[in-house]
Amino acid sequence: MTEMLHLYDTATREVREVHLREPGKIGIYLCGPTVYGPPHLGHGRATLVYDILRRYLEWSGLTVRLVSNITDIDDKIIDRANREGRPWEDITHKCEDVWFTAMRKLNVLRPTDVPHATEYVTQMVEMIGTLMSRNAAYATSDGVYLDVNAVPDYGLLAHQSLEDMLSGGGDREVLGAAEKRTPADFALWKFSKPGEPSWPSPWGEGRPGWHSECVVMSLELLGESFDLHCGGADLRFPHHENERAQAVALGKTFAQHWMHNGFVVDAEGEKMSKSLGNVTNLLDLIEHYDPRAYRMLLLQTHYRSPVKVGQDNIDASVKSLAGLDAFASRLAALGVATADGDVLTSFRRVMDDDLDTPGATALIFDTVRRANAAVDSGDRALAASLAAAVMTMCSALGLDLQAGSDVEDSAADLARQLDAARAAKDFAAADRIRGELQSAGYVVETTKDGTRVRRA
Repeated sequence: MTEMLHLYDTATREVREVHLREPGKIGIYLCGPTVYGPPHLGHGRATLVYDILRRYLEWSGLTVRLVSNITDIDDKIIDRANREGRPWEDITHKCEDVWFTAMRKLNVLRPTDVPHATEYVTQMVEMIGTLMSRNAAYATSDGVYLDVNAVPDYGLLAHQSLEDMLSGGGDREVLGAAEKRTPADFALWKFSKPGEPSWPSPWGEGRPGWHSECVVMSLELLGESFDLHCGGADLRFPHHENERAQAVALGKTFAQHWMHNGFVVDAEGEKMSKSLGNVTNLLDLIEHYDPRAYRMLLLQTHYRSPVKVGQDNIDASVKSLAGLDAFASRLAALGVATADGDVLTSFRRVMDDDLDTPGATALIFDTVRRANAAVDSGDRALAASLAAAVMTMCSALGLDLQAGSDVEDSAADLARQLDAARAAKDFAAADRIRGELQSAGYVVETTKDGTRVRRA
């Protein structure tokens, strides 16, 4: 069991030990999707980063309770429903199905709890009422707002004082700003316009503010002083800061550690196109590439660093996977062995050091090299032990290796036809052939070196 997991804490700006509220158990809250459209690459990065963390912690022996919410009421959902003349519930249900289908294909474990914001509106109303009774919140003509002056350390996650934030200008001006006590005050409850979804409250029909949803669900399911709050760097401020502010104003102890992953940087250059094998969102990526490729790409990038998702590094990830799959095939005949203890000790050391997955993947490839050398020299016992360590590490990271190949000649011939169609710029034919291969149960990977196919 890991005893000394260290992660960068956004609040203290240092890599420090994650102190568990209860030995052997860890409670994690991850801000989930707002279900109004297809998931993008940034969504995929966040879920993969914390899936890797969860899998590693479980492999290490910890009991993990991962709570990740669904925001199923939000301005963006209402806007889309109004534009398309559809019930807002129709949008949320269909988008949630798309989300979890994508997560399954990425081999992301389903969270322990998946609370929906609409299931907790009653508790949100109760919380807002408590904040008002403490004079930390107040009503205006368009809703109920939190008074950030009631939070002495407001701005902790933004690393700015309230005075510094207020001196930043008018970019926080919103509807109702003239009635706010302080420009930085934010909505806890929004009064509904005619035709919009609404719930009853003592202040008027309306819906909860986004920031109120997560603070209620995290405290309800994980309790005070839960271990770790996660999300993308874009959520650090204002969303996470405003969650924390409500808990502080309630007199509650919130998350003990804050973890944020870096951005996905837009790729530059050629316009995205199916037949060119490029991707514009997460659904494109898992349709046109081995879904494991994105996990591999992210494993080779530190979670706090920005990552550019483009043809070159996707191709490199596909190539790395092919090498690992070939290794698994080659060493499968060695049989079951005990994983090399020194290798696993090194694996724990790098992973416990701020989730150093680039260090972990470097260790995996180095162990592959050593195992291949051991086979070549006739030391089958060492090779088997090292191979077992590779398989163990990959499993701990959610990277499932695939030994063997069962690509039929007809599929290989279609792959060649697809490449010929692309070379002739007959993209319609290329897409048709790709669809034929996918219907036959193959994953189709388009790289600079040509099309590769393998069984899904």
